[in-house]
Amino acid sequence: MEVDFSKIEDVDSFLAVPAGTYLCRIGEVREGLTRDGHPRWAFRLDIAEGDHAGRIAAWDGLSWSERGLPHTKNVLSQLGFDVSGTLELEAEDLEGLVVRAELQLEEREDPRTGRKVVRLRVPYHGYQAAS
Repeated sequence: MEVDFSKIEDVDSFLAVPAGTYLCRIGEVREGLTRDGHPRWAFRLDIAEGDHAGRIAAWDGLSWSERGLPHTKNVLSQLGFDVSGTLELEAEDLEGLVVRAELQLEEREDPRTGRKVVRLRVPYHGYQAAS
């Protein structure tokens, strides 16, 4: 076998579906911390219907820092939570919920490896209620 690898781009691609807007189900939530030490919930978005049903669309997250709370409030409201007052919530309460998510292509260079990374991400106001 002879292959010319000089024409093959060094890219780490995490694309399982094309960019677009999809009905997604939250499949898993992982609790962690931001770089600044604030609580953060990372969640996996799985395509819920259509030709790509069952595929992982993207990972996104909610930050519980003062700066991140406006975005977190918006996402939770699109997931159907009443955010008009105090809300008590556990990470696992998000699992299985559905939301319409706009997925945009993101390309960046990994500073550790220098390789191009391609994945889908949800923009700041990229969530809509599922109904």
